[in-house]
Amino acid sequence: MLETNTIVDVRATIVQTRRISSNVSIITMNCPSIASTARPGNFVNVKVNTTSQPLLRRPFSIHNVQGTLIEIMVKSIGCGTAIFSDSKEGSTVMVLGPLGNFFAITSHDFHTAILVSGGIGTAPMLFLEKTLAAQGKTVINLIGGRTKHDLLPQNLSNCRFATDDGSNGFKGTVVDLLRRDLPDIEKEGPIKLFGCGPNPMLKALAKFSMEHCIACDISLESVMGCGIGICYGCSVEINTPDEGVRTVLLCREGPVIDAKLLVV
Repeated sequence: MLETNTIVDVRATIVQTRRISSNVSIITMNCPSIASTARPGNFVNVKVNTTSQPLLRRPFSIHNVQGTLIEIMVKSIGCGTAIFSDSKEGSTVMVLGPLGNFFAITSHDFHTAILVSGGIGTAPMLFLEKTLAAQGKTVINLIGGRTKHDLLPQNLSNCRFATDDGSNGFKGTVVDLLRRDLPDIEKEGPIKLFGCGPNPMLKALAKFSMEHCIACDISLESVMGCGIGICYGCSVEINTPDEGVRTVLLCREGPVIDAKLLVV
C-alpha cells in the first residue's frame, strides 16, 4: 500500500460555504498544517459541531488545496452532514488529517489520466486533476449520474458526461462511456484510470480495467468513526496475490487501492 502523511488534529476556521446543488456544498477551511502536506486521495475527519451529537466525526475527501486553505465537498444526507453544510463562515471545527493514502501519480509510464467518477465521487478529482496537470499529464474527466441533476463537474476540465436516463451526454453508465471512448483516447498514448463513486460503479470499473490490462486506482467510501484504525468501522475485503481474500481498514490501507485488489 501507499505511504501516509503525518496526522494532525487542528481547529480550522470556515472561511466560505458555497452551495453548488440542492444538497451539495463546497466548504473552504483555513487549515495550514493539513494543506501543506495533503496529497490527492487523502481525506479528513471532521467534528461537525461542539456538542456530543452527533458523537462521531465525518470523513470527507480533500476536494482542493489552495495555499493554506482546503476545500471539501459535502453532500447533506444525514444529521451530521446537514449540520456541517449549514456551518457559518467564521465558525470553527476540529479537523483530523490528512488521513489515508493517496493516488499513485508519480509514474512515468502513462500519458493520459482518465478520471472516472459518479455522483459525489467527483469530490477528490479537482485536487487530483490539478496535481496531474502540473506534472504535464493529459487529464480527461468522465462523470456519471442517474440524471443531469446528479452530475457534479465542479471546476473540472475536459469533462464528458453519462447519465442513466440520457438527460445529459451519453445515455448509460460512466463505464459504458469509457468503453465507447477508450479506443480514441488510447491513440494519444498510455493511460491510467482513477475512480471514485458508488461501489457498483467501482466494481464495474475495476472489472473493465482488468479486462483491458489498464492500471487503475480507485478510492473507496466507507463509514468511518475514528479515521485512524481504532474503531474498525471501515473494514473491507480485498484480494491479495499471496493471502487471498483478507480484511483491511480503509482508513489505514486506503481509501485508495489498486483496482486489481477489489473483490468484484
